[in-house]
Amino acid sequence: MCDDIQTYHQNNKNTVPNQFKSLRLNQISVHFLIFLTFFSAVSSSAFAQWKILDIKTTINMRGVHAVTSNVCWIGGSRGIVLRTINSGKSWTTLKVPEADSLDFRDIHAFDKQTAIAMSAGEAQNGKAKIYRTENGGETWVLVYQTTQHGVFLDGIDFWDKNKGICLGDPINGKLFILTTEDGGRSWQELPFENRPVGLPGEASFAASGTSILTFGKGDVFIGTGGSKKARVFRSEDYGRSWKVSETPLAAGVTSGIFGLRFWSKKNGIAVGGDYKKTTDSTLNVLTTNDGGITWALEKKMTNPTGLKEGVDIYHKANATWNGDTQIRADNYILVAVGPSGSSSSVDRGKTWRPIGKEPFHAVSFAGNIGFAVGGNGLIGRIDKLSTKKRKRRIVIE
Repeated sequence: MCDDIQTYHQNNKNTVPNQFKSLRLNQISVHFLIFLTFFSAVSSSAFAQWKILDIKTTINMRGVHAVTSNVCWIGGSRGIVLRTINSGKSWTTLKVPEADSLDFRDIHAFDKQTAIAMSAGEAQNGKAKIYRTENGGETWVLVYQTTQHGVFLDGIDFWDKNKGICLGDPINGKLFILTTEDGGRSWQELPFENRPVGLPGEASFAASGTSILTFGKGDVFIGTGGSKKARVFRSEDYGRSWKVSETPLAAGVTSGIFGLRFWSKKNGIAVGGDYKKTTDSTLNVLTTNDGGITWALEKKMTNPTGLKEGVDIYHKANATWNGDTQIRADNYILVAVGPSGSSSSVDRGKTWRPIGKEPFHAVSFAGNIGFAVGGNGLIGRIDKLSTKKRKRRIVIE
């Protein structure tokens, strides 16, 4: 149609029929609508970008816990832990003594003074350890260590200030489980006969500290990969007994479930992918509405596509949340992070929009304040996300 207009202009320089004037106006209108749609999309995502914090370090980080809007702890490589008590304006670098070779893949904090740091690595090489501090990281106490061959700790979580659980790769075909009832001051191995049975090659990924998740009073979930199908183990009695569900998410030696999150007793999400194919365009989101008994593979993958290692929940600043009661759907947003970038969802994981390209490994929110961490000293902070669903775009045929 454009070629016809140009030909007509060449032959009739001084006259333009009404039908072509109308066509021109229609084209201008269409272009204007396209511009408005594009501008709206850009504007709606522009304010939701991560603010990257320069903390003057090159450590790698995979463990993060935002306790409140002001207090956040981060676990890093080379035996380093970071802490902020002013919402990320400044950070204190805490060096755990005699831990230079340790990689703190998960961290759980109770307040600005008390935290538990877990290192991932081969126990036979002295790298399966748990430390505790009660004075803001000035001193640390080694509260657990083992040299048992094959032990590799993956994640740690707590139900409250006393009861907690730690997950490790399978030993003799069963997942390695530790529990504590004194706030992490001491840890006990779950009796072998009570440990969940894994499939050949099945294990969890020590990628974001969220392959194990506690919820409510006694519920705990474990996401796995390594075998033919990703599975979710669940317990309702603080990890004393276990059941398992197979999911439709494909798994393999380097793929499966990496992160879990629940927002009510019944409703939760799992994200994952393949750490060897971090931008692969395959479905990577599972959801459950029956407390983890069954899982559905969502029809839409995250945006950007690819491996997602962690997922957490952004709450509107005026929303109340007691960890037990389901809040209104328009009061929270799911945020998933991974090497290819981060995504957000306002409809319980059914659709996703991009909020940044930074290669984060782990994410943690306290209300509307969130922190995400990655390699080479990468820390991001975010505090403003839109809970409004994206308007349907106008399609002009």
